[in-house]
Amino acid sequence: MTRLPRRSLARIAAGAALLPRFAIAAEDTRPSLTIAVQKISTSNVLEPLREQSNVGTRIFSVIGEGLIDIDWIGTLRARPGLAESWKRIDERTLELTLRQGVKLHNGDTLVPEDVVFSFGPEHMWSSSALGSGGMFASNTAGAATKTPPPEAPALAKAAYPDFDRIEIVNDRTVRFVNKVPDPVLEGRLTRNTGMIFSNRAFGEAESWLSWARKPVSTGPYRVVEYKPDSMLTLAAHDEYWGGRPPLKGIRFMEVPEVSARVNGLLAGDFDMACDIPPDQIRRVEDSPRHKVLGGMIANNRILVFDKHLPVLANPKLRLALAHAIDRQAIVDSLWLGRTRVPKGNQHPFYGDMLIQDWNVPAYDPARAKELMKEAGYKGEEIPFQTLNNYYTNQTPTAQLMLEFWQSIGLNVKLEMKENWSQILGRFPGRGFSDNSNSAWFNDPISSMASYYPGGQTWESGQWENEDAKVAMKALQNSMDLETRRKAFRRMLEICERDDPAYTVLHTNATFTALRKDLPWKAAQAFTMDFSARNWGA
Repeated sequence: MTRLPRRSLARIAAGAALLPRFAIAAEDTRPSLTIAVQKISTSNVLEPLREQSNVGTRIFSVIGEGLIDIDWIGTLRARPGLAESWKRIDERTLELTLRQGVKLHNGDTLVPEDVVFSFGPEHMWSSSALGSGGMFASNTAGAATKTPPPEAPALAKAAYPDFDRIEIVNDRTVRFVNKVPDPVLEGRLTRNTGMIFSNRAFGEAESWLSWARKPVSTGPYRVVEYKPDSMLTLAAHDEYWGGRPPLKGIRFMEVPEVSARVNGLLAGDFDMACDIPPDQIRRVEDSPRHKVLGGMIANNRILVFDKHLPVLANPKLRLALAHAIDRQAIVDSLWLGRTRVPKGNQHPFYGDMLIQDWNVPAYDPARAKELMKEAGYKGEEIPFQTLNNYYTNQTPTAQLMLEFWQSIGLNVKLEMKENWSQILGRFPGRGFSDNSNSAWFNDPISSMASYYPGGQTWESGQWENEDAKVAMKALQNSMDLETRRKAFRRMLEICERDDPAYTVLHTNATFTALRKDLPWKAAQAFTMDFSARNWGA
């Protein structure tokens, strides 16, 4: 072999250094996006067993996924996720076949043991946590150890109330076994509480908190850095099973004020801005470079009552508060008709389980006054806790409802709070509060679980009802459609009429403002999809 002189090698190397970069290695020309959001996480972690919020939902859909997915942009039906197929073995057992060659963010290949871990005691369940105060007891419990916080087993119990075990059939197949018949076992697996994580990465993490701020999953983007209350930086997971992600990276920035999000978008500081109220849509659309996408989603805005506050102990007074609200006026004036008043806490995509002849309490001030009298109400102060526009139009909605209540003599006092612990924490004077209720999949179990042991409203000590436990059990475990429909109707009767746990205001809607050149589509949920399947024509 002929050897080149050192001087010739040096000239070749020098010439290579002057070549365009792409002549040596292909340059990554994919764009990166900066997205302004009002909040990234209410708990300052990225672990769905702690962060069960609307804002967290959009982040989880970008960094992780479950075994079964929901097509939130199209059909609203279940579709394959990390499981390429599934089948019922019997009323208690579901068998799933995992995709081959799925890569986790740390480079490992997904194996059944990762599925078992994700639904197992180390990650999801903890007997010690079950007795430590329940949901919202602490933001830091388990932070210095690998112990899940008390929210984890509580949320797991609500999502999977009768779960028994997972069996590994072979290197691609797992079986979920329930203790009792479960008509919606498939739907339960679509919840983000069922995101699949790396068993090895969890074991290597220094603490639960360090894990929860940089979890390792399988989504199209991986966490690079999370600065609580500030910024989340993601990078493309180029080995993603669903195809190379269309973006090089995504940066979510917390911008609490609507005006700052809109101004930043129009100035070019942001590529997208989330949670835009209807009265700002025209301003964005007047820009030749921007558009607004979105609409109604599978989430209802509600008020939740604390029945243990003496003034709210009588269900008739809670019902009076419900009858005093002109919901259509809220929809028309604050949402400009871009949403609707639903049939109570349900959604059209429930299909055969939709109770068509059910409705929210009618706007009836005269009936509200009768109920106030029957309840023996004498003008006592009723505290109403709310946040400053965590929900779109939250503050103006609260102010409008104050006018409705005051006009018939209900002495409601608005109390502005800074965070969710000041809303759901157990403190003297907790009255009723703003909230919302998502349908995680196309069955009422997905939304009514809040009003059952393990659910948010029940576990936070706001409301419980023994008859609701009976009705919910039938809804959870019967395989007969008519039995389930009767149980769901009974749940609506209890929770919205007989012993109100909540009252529904309207179906929620979410709007995202963005550059016109971005080929992205909005979902019918809080989730955001930046995978290859949602980028392009």
